[in-house]
Amino acid sequence: MTELPQKARAVIIGGGVSGCSVAYHLAKAGWRDIVLLERKRLTSGTTWHAAGLIGQLRGSANMTRLAKYSADLYVRLAQETGVETGMRQVGSISVALTKERHEELLRQATVARIFDVAVHEISPAEVKAMYPHLNTDGVVGAVHLPLDGQCDPANIAMALAKGARMQGATIAENVKVTGVTEAAENGRRRVTGVSWQRGEEQGHIAADVVINCGGMWGRDLAASSGVTLPLHACEHFYLVTEGIDGLGHLPVLRVPDECAYYKSDAGKMMVGAFEPKAKPWGMGGIREDFEFDTLPEDWDHFAPILEMATNRMPLFETAGIHTFFNGPESFTPDDRYYLGEAPELGGYWIAAGYNSVGIASSGGAGMALAHWITEGEAPFDLWEVDIRRAQPFQKNRRYLKERVSETLGLLYADHFPYRQMATARGVRRSPLHEHLKARGAVFGEVAGWERANWFAAEGQERDYRYSWKRQNWFDNQRAEHMAVRTGVGLFDMTSFGKIRVEGRDAAAFLNRVCANQIDVAPGRIVYTQMLNERGGIESDLTVTRLSETAFLLVVPGATLQRDLAWLRRHLGEDFAVITDVTAGEAVLCLMGPEARAVMERVSPNDFSNAAHPFGTAREIEIGMGLARAHRVTYVGELGWEIYVPTDQAAHVFEALEEAAPEMKLCGLHTLDSCRIEKAFRHFGHDITDEDHVLEAGLGFAVRTSKPGFIGREAVLRKEEAGLSRRMVQFRLTDPEPLLFHNEAIVRDGRIVGPVTSGNYGHALGGAIGMGYVPCAGESEAEVLASRYEIEVAGVRHAAEASLVPMYDPKAARVRM
Repeated sequence: MTELPQKARAVIIGGGVSGCSVAYHLAKAGWRDIVLLERKRLTSGTTWHAAGLIGQLRGSANMTRLAKYSADLYVRLAQETGVETGMRQVGSISVALTKERHEELLRQATVARIFDVAVHEISPAEVKAMYPHLNTDGVVGAVHLPLDGQCDPANIAMALAKGARMQGATIAENVKVTGVTEAAENGRRRVTGVSWQRGEEQGHIAADVVINCGGMWGRDLAASSGVTLPLHACEHFYLVTEGIDGLGHLPVLRVPDECAYYKSDAGKMMVGAFEPKAKPWGMGGIREDFEFDTLPEDWDHFAPILEMATNRMPLFETAGIHTFFNGPESFTPDDRYYLGEAPELGGYWIAAGYNSVGIASSGGAGMALAHWITEGEAPFDLWEVDIRRAQPFQKNRRYLKERVSETLGLLYADHFPYRQMATARGVRRSPLHEHLKARGAVFGEVAGWERANWFAAEGQERDYRYSWKRQNWFDNQRAEHMAVRTGVGLFDMTSFGKIRVEGRDAAAFLNRVCANQIDVAPGRIVYTQMLNERGGIESDLTVTRLSETAFLLVVPGATLQRDLAWLRRHLGEDFAVITDVTAGEAVLCLMGPEARAVMERVSPNDFSNAAHPFGTAREIEIGMGLARAHRVTYVGELGWEIYVPTDQAAHVFEALEEAAPEMKLCGLHTLDSCRIEKAFRHFGHDITDEDHVLEAGLGFAVRTSKPGFIGREAVLRKEEAGLSRRMVQFRLTDPEPLLFHNEAIVRDGRIVGPVTSGNYGHALGGAIGMGYVPCAGESEAEVLASRYEIEVAGVRHAAEASLVPMYDPKAARVRM
């Protein structure tokens, strides 16, 4: 029996592949007093029955970087530890049965080239040559990744565990964590250790950090500490045949249009399913003795997949069935796993919710989390999987049960741009929701908020028809876009995150965490960033000074929890109160060259440049109510953001509508197409904590003359050293192709990086993209002197490049 210490630097909860990877990488980083506690035996939750597919290509550079790291690690792990991992780089093939899927695969191949992953586009005949057992009827095209592979998942975890032990970590089985202990530190909750039980024995381990790698148990464990970890188990099915003579080592095969994957192993063939409508499991909790358990067979549920598989792989007609397996795996509301420190509890870290890609992800995730813990910052931008994106309401079990029934199947669904979730909708709604719905709004969902994405015309279908080409709302977006450019449009932006910072030290505190000068006169609005010590962008926001001691911070709705956590983490001894006031005010954005005329019809206040200049806010009368009008814009036109108490929002909307029948209701797709014409950055795509504020072209919002703000030294160093890359705006000269993101930027015939965000510039007459171009030692003129193309699904299109906004470069329109 393993002896447990009374104190450790880190305690890891959960002995699946995730927990073992975190232990291994913390030990590799030099931490020796590490303890991993597993409630039963290692791998006994999900890891032992995972399919073990190792795919390197993911949807972004950093997720691909993590998956590639996993594959490389697993190749060398057996030699390091002596535990055979079963890792074989047999490659993978993904086949398309429709033109739309083929477009997706070709776009993925472009992504692979950007991220330096070996990839080959292959024909149906080449697929047949590589996979003779496959019926290629209906196959339109395919993509081959030769360095993908497969492994033995349980042995991967065992090898990681042994590697951790070799570096001094303690790994104990049959020890249940009964609670995470905590104490207050500088007014903030922080972990102090864990309580545990082993049979009749009980104890406590004091620890600096605790890492929840509890898989499908992780949500309830986190909830017991007041931490939000939204995940839910689903049943996952696969079938394994009896031995088949001469099968050999075939590539992993994915046929997403039939919801199936295939793997040959030990002379047998496996087919697994990611069916469109999954079966959530464990709604009543997971029984105490659950260990290496399987779930009941459900042939009726699996039959449609097997019927297609039998046609696609005729050997299933004659091969005997060795195993029909059903086991639980954890899924999350957005199909992305969770990493990072919980915003609610200092020192409480998470690596969980892997959505059936845990084996391929855990090697890289363990490396990244260990770096984050030991170095105090992530190795690169991890916002896609950051636990701080989780919304508190998402731990609701009814919500999770409904949502994960969809997210399992989305792994193999067409990943169309703008695809919206169909389940668990309507949780967070603006006071104007029903008004907009009655006027044709088609809603999307971000952070639980229902937001009008576009407005259907009378008699038009109020739904998405997805495509990689122009979707059914393209003309609606154009009409909305041009109304904002030539007339006036109204956006409901109630989903903005709103944070009130108030108190004696509020100004000093905000000046320390923000790069711009915040100590301005009441009524002034400051555009700024919160930076990390590397000069990377942690938040992109506006700060409005309401009074001598009160400020309003406005952030994207999706980043609210992240921004609250960053502020609270850095508050220290400053006397200030940080409050989420998002629900208290609705926000109506009136934008366009006619906005002033509309405001004058609904309010007796003076909206002239002299009385209400750009970058200021003040209280106004509007209709029969009161509101606060902020003269700022994210679309690049004259306009006001109207902050109105939620109880008056419907009245203000009705007053505007009555006063301005010419006003066009506009959705979030139009907000994005207008902002990209102005080259305004989008947090999470164009700017992240990995992107230096100067290289992002946001130096105008930094005041290095102001001492003591976080990131100042990094800004000064970059000013001295010079930029190594620049944010560039692109416009395709051919008006037909579309840009979304992750298309390849090609400079003088060579791929130099991805398009970070894209949309259609209706006023500029073509697709617009943003992206970084390497420029070490180059002048602006040299950067612009190159020939640029954007590769879209393997086809390169000529592009114009600009370092200033192509639309209204001098920002004259916002100051009209």
